[in-house]
Amino acid sequence: LIGEKLAESLGIPFYDSELIKVAAKESGICEEIFESFDEKPTTSFLYSLVMDPYSLGYNSNSFDLPLNHKVFLAAFDTIKELASKGPCVFVGRCADYALAGDPDCVSVFIHADMDFRLKRIKADSDKEFKDDNKVIDFINKTDKKRANYYNYYSSKKWGDARSYDFCLDSSILGIDKTVDMIIEYLKIRYPEDKNIK
Repeated sequence: LIGEKLAESLGIPFYDSELIKVAAKESGICEEIFESFDEKPTTSFLYSLVMDPYSLGYNSNSFDLPLNHKVFLAAFDTIKELASKGPCVFVGRCADYALAGDPDCVSVFIHADMDFRLKRIKADSDKEFKDDNKVIDFINKTDKKRANYYNYYSSKKWGDARSYDFCLDSSILGIDKTVDMIIEYLKIRYPEDKNIK
């Protein structure tokens, strides 16, 4: 929601689950396969043996990688390509890692306390998420999945402040003020950019 509102305020594209459709189309890998591997790490150790194929000058079709790695690399390529076309907002999918080295990449980690997250999910969801224990279980599993994916594919640690330009607690600021704070940061970082309002 914060990513969406930020992109809307800045008048730039927003990519979250939409990225899957773009990456699937660009790579030729069917969208259902993308969805089944989306932000899910693997137990395969092949990736650690091969390391980063980009450093060796390969692409996702150069040699026989497991399908989940092909999906990751296709999303990685798509993120780089979309960012090269102009400003946009990405949520998740190791976008900060894909854009490492880009001086215009701003990475933000947004977190909130459990009570705030619990209330938001219960207010925005169907009956399945009315039970507090189910919601907490869902939140913990989602966090674990995201952390495992990020830690597996990137060289950084999910949630570690050193991995991001800055971190914000949306339970203190609220959704809209968190968006405002990111925009204020952008104004300070890019004072010459008159498009940031």
